[in-house]
Parts: sequence; structure tokens; C-alpha cells
Amino acid sequence: MTSAPFTKRKILVTSALPYANGPIHLGHILEHIQTDVWVRFQKMRGHDCFYVCADDTHGTPVMLRAEKEGITPDELVARMQEEHVADFRGFLIGYDNYYTTNSPENKNLSEGIYNALKANGKIAVRTISQLYDPEKNMFLPDRFVKGECPKCSAKDQYGDSCEACGATYSPTELKNPYSAVSGATPVIRESEHFFFKLGECADYLKSWTSGETKLPDGRVQPHLQTESLNKMNEWIEGGLADWDISRDAPYFGFPIPGTNGEKFFYVWLDAPIGYMASFMNLCQRSGLDFDSYFGKDSDAELYHFIGKDILYFHALFWPATLHFSGYRSPTGVFAHGFVTVDGQKMSKSRGTFINASVYLKHLNPEYLRYYFAAKLNNKIEDIDLSLDDFIARVNSDLVGKFINIASRSAGFVKKRFDGKLALEADQPELLTKLQAAADEIASHYELRDYAKAMRDIMALADLANQYVDEKKPWDLAKQEGADAELHKVCTTAINLFRLLAIYLKPVLPALSEKVAAFLNVAELQWQDSQQLLLGHEIQAYQHLMTRIDKKQIDNMIEENKQGMEAPAAAPAAPSIEPIADTVTIDDFAKVDLRVALIVNAEHVEGAAKLLKLTLDVGEGRHRTVFSGIKAWYDPATLVGKHTVMIANLAPRKMKFGLSEGMVLAASGTDDDSGVFLMEPHEGAKPGMRIR
Repeated sequence: MTSAPFTKRKILVTSALPYANGPIHLGHILEHIQTDVWVRFQKMRGHDCFYVCADDTHGTPVMLRAEKEGITPDELVARMQEEHVADFRGFLIGYDNYYTTNSPENKNLSEGIYNALKANGKIAVRTISQLYDPEKNMFLPDRFVKGECPKCSAKDQYGDSCEACGATYSPTELKNPYSAVSGATPVIRESEHFFFKLGECADYLKSWTSGETKLPDGRVQPHLQTESLNKMNEWIEGGLADWDISRDAPYFGFPIPGTNGEKFFYVWLDAPIGYMASFMNLCQRSGLDFDSYFGKDSDAELYHFIGKDILYFHALFWPATLHFSGYRSPTGVFAHGFVTVDGQKMSKSRGTFINASVYLKHLNPEYLRYYFAAKLNNKIEDIDLSLDDFIARVNSDLVGKFINIASRSAGFVKKRFDGKLALEADQPELLTKLQAAADEIASHYELRDYAKAMRDIMALADLANQYVDEKKPWDLAKQEGADAELHKVCTTAINLFRLLAIYLKPVLPALSEKVAAFLNVAELQWQDSQQLLLGHEIQAYQHLMTRIDKKQIDNMIEENKQGMEAPAAAPAAPSIEPIADTVTIDDFAKVDLRVALIVNAEHVEGAAKLLKLTLDVGEGRHRTVFSGIKAWYDPATLVGKHTVMIANLAPRKMKFGLSEGMVLAASGTDDDSGVFLMEPHEGAKPGMRIR
């Protein structure tokens, strides 16, 4: 076997920091599995690779929750960190350090970076107008103000964007605003805030986002994925706004130097610095050189795995913050999509908003590690956890294909040959084929295309099973004089199984440990694929993995439903929105409602909530409508259906294009109620008017 020359690399990897205001759910787990698989692969290859993370602890939500529970914010974040660590450990996430942003290292680094940016002329002080809660005596962050959208008048929208029409705006533009904290009507007050001059960093960011780093092994690593680069270019060319990095007291966080405790660093200033703080804490405990990873002259590789919703912070704000404060910028920022369950947004009421702790009560974590790996590639695509497919794929691939190879051959080795493998294999060319796949599979892991790696590995598992089926060791065991052939056949099967176990180890670390114990070998490493086990004594085979039973899934979903139910309280008010003011028949007649055929539906690049619908309303042309229903509908399921639209609504120019109307949908008063497109009765035709 010839492989590329080995060049040892120095790598630091992070996952986005989970917020300390709630439990870990499968959306978090997707990202941390994706990161962990990549880190374990790098360590298997022999590289110096460190994986750090932390809880993101600061901000108004943590402060308010602690107040509600009657404890201090420090007590809350300490408890949440303990719960988060337990959940991640349960999913076999192998951090080298899991820390907290509420740490002395983070405070010192945040103050140092702020002072460096200030000395570099990148901090401005401005007076701004904000909404203020007169009952709570606090300025309200965007997400703590709700009201009617200033564009489409949808009710109960947050202070930064409308989930109904996709519009973005400032909280002061909301109609009939109210405080989500106290319910009071906020007032506008002025406050002095600190801004990072992101707009002045545009030239550097244009260069960095489109740039790449030459790695020690000769490969070139683009700083961003293609989809991310396109989005960043769009934002840069549209003009970068300076970034508000301060918040007024009361606030849980680090005070800004020189403000007498009246101003605090906004959480998005100190949260990414938490990556550095977590690594600094590891360096202090292990003797690593912090500057050799974060210094301007660092030759280390620095990678961030994140969700697509926080690209702006990591691909613009973060590299600019690092560069203009005297540190190095990341080698790569890798974004992924969201998790859906059975094609829909995770829902508390349906029990598909699955908490990590509940999953772990019912199912093996390596089932999900494998399933996510089988779907993850290096593009920014949403990952659907189809529960039926989950059962079928795990049972078929892991148990039916992989485990099956060992279970059908290992017993004969122990019973007939005292546990010793033969000195030679039966079909060396088949083993050579599996060994030769090591570099290709390694390339898939390196490029984060785990789906390709899993497909290749399972194709090799098919070859191994085909070999066992053809040789039928159970028949050979009954034949006179076939012991030598049986010995070689079982030895070949065990070696095929071992090679597959090596390739699957980044995804299935606990199972790998069991396999190593069964094979009586040290921890499996990638280079082990280039040698075979011959004349070697193995242990008695113990069952390695069981199939998923659908009852386990049903029980998990049911427990999530129950766990999300609110405790009994006083009778609640009806959950429907209040009936609007009375209108006349003339008012209704002004709204032209038409039956529309959905000719096409597709995702909108860069839009977290919108689908682009192409509609036929019988007028001899097609209309384009952007609708905020992405979380509830798979575009492919909408094509060919009829719906109802407002046909005479004035077209509205959005940043994604011109929207020529609005489709009608029903929704409740909360996200879990779902959104349901209006669908006319069978027989309705495009263009028919709703009267």
C-alpha cells in the first residue's frame, strides 16, 4: 500500500457555544457530532488536534431566567454547564476542554481585545434611541420587544424581523410594541453605546472571505464554503453596518473598562472570545503555547464548526475582531444547516423537539452519530431526521451489514481454533481492495463529506457480506476435512470486519473500543489498515449492537411531549388571537382572493424562513411570492397543490427579489401550533375568486 507522505499538523477546532439558558437538543448535537467526527479522524491520523468548547453564559435571557428562579446568574450557568456536559458526554463528544465564557480568562481576553480595538481606532461611541421598559427599568434587547410588523402588520413579531413576511427592521419601527418581559408599553430613551467599526474593515474582510490558507501537507483550504462566500460578498457589497458591542445595566456579563459598571460587553463580543478563553485554560493546564495557535505568526490551523444562522458573526465580525486586535484569523469556518424531524421543524407539541437527555434514556447515541454522519456533507444543507429511515438505516447498515460480518464468523475461530486466526487469508485480493480504500475514505472525512465516506464503507461491507455468503462458514464447519479452509475464511472475515471498524471509528468510538477488546488489539489507528491480523489470538465474541425497536422511538417521542407540557396552572385564556375590529362588506371586497396553483417551490439562498413560490393565478403569466413557511413545508411537497393568495396586494421589493402577493396560512399564537397553508376544496381552478 502506498499512501501520501505523512505531514503532522497542528489543529485547533471549536463548535459553536451552546447558550446557558436551556437544555441541549438534537440541533446542538448535530453540530457537535459533525465536529467530533472530524476531530477524532484527525487524531486517528496522528495529528496534534485539540477540540475546545464552552457554555455561552452572558446576556439578558440568563439574567431574567435566574431572577425568575430566585437564584443568581452564576448559580444558573453552573447548573446548566453540568447538564450540558453530561448530555455531550452521553453522545461521546470528546472535547479536550469544555469551559465557560463566565471565566477570568475570558474577562481578561475580552478587555484586552476591546482595548486593542480602541487603540486601533476601531471603536466609536454614539448616542442611540432604544426601547425602554418603564416597569423593569431596563433597556430591551430586540428579541424582548414584540408587536405588529411595520411592513405586513402581522401580530406578535419580534423586534428585529417578521416571521410572517421576512422583513427586517429596528424595534422602534414596530407598531403597538410591548415588552416581552413585563408586558408594559416601552418608551424611547437615549443611551450611549459603543460600536465596533465593522464598516472600516470591509477591504480586509473582502480579502479574507475570498482567501485561502496553504496547509502544511500542501493542500489549500478556502476560508469559507462557496455558499458562505456568496452570502458574505452580498453583505459586504451592500455595506457593513458598524456593530453595537455594548449593553446597558442591568445585564449579566463583563463591564466595559472605564464605564463604572454602567455598560457591559454585548454577548456577541465575549462569546466568540470564549473559544480563545477555553483554549487558554487548556494551555494553562497542559503546557501548550497559546500564542503559537492565536498569535499573528501562528502556523496552526484554526477551524470553527457553526450553524448557518450565525455566519455573519463568524465570517465577518469575528475575523475582523481578531485581525484588528492583533490576533490571527481562522483557517476555515464550516457552516451546516438545521435539523428537521420527519420533514418538519422540530416541534415541542409533536414531541420532535428532542432533548439530548431524553434521547439518551431510550437509544444508543451511536445510532444517531451514524445516521447524522450518513447524511452530512460539506455543504450548507438542512438535515432531516426521518424516524422511519433512521430505524431502517441503523438496523440495515450497522447491525445487518457491519456487525453481521463478525457475528457469523468469530464463533468458529474461538470454538474450533482456540481463538487463533490463521497464518494466511483466503482471498488476499479482497482484503487488498478494502485496504486500498483507506486514502479515499480519509479524503472524504478530511473534506467533511461524511455521507460519501459512509456510502463507501457500506459498499465495502456489502462486498464483505457477499464473501461470507459465498463461503458459508456454517456449512464448511459441517464438512469433513474443511478445517483449514474454514480457518482461512473466518480469518478473512474477521480482517474485513476489522478494516471496516477502523474506517468507522471516528463515527462509532464506543463500538470501536468494544471491537478492539474483541480483537485483542490496542486502540485502532488509521495506519492499522495497512496491516492484517494473522496468527493472532482474539477474544470470545460478545454481541456488539442491537437493532432499534420502533417502540423505543415511540417512547422517546412520548416522553418529549410530556416533558414539554407546562405544569398545571390556573385556567389559561383562550389561545386564539383576539378577533380583529369589524369591517364592512365593502372592506372585504377590496381584497382580491384567488385560487393559485403552486407551479414551483424552492428554498431561498440566505433566507432562514422563506420559500420562493411560483404561482399560476390564471392570468397567463406566473407570479413570484416569498412566504415565511420554510420551517413547516418541504418545497417538493407543495408543487402541484392549490392554495389561496391575495392577488391585488401591492408588490413588495425584498432583498431576494420582488414578491407579487401573499399566500394565506393559518397559525396559532405560538411556534408549536404550526403554520397551515390554505388549500381550496378539490375542483377549484387557478384564478377562481374567493367570495
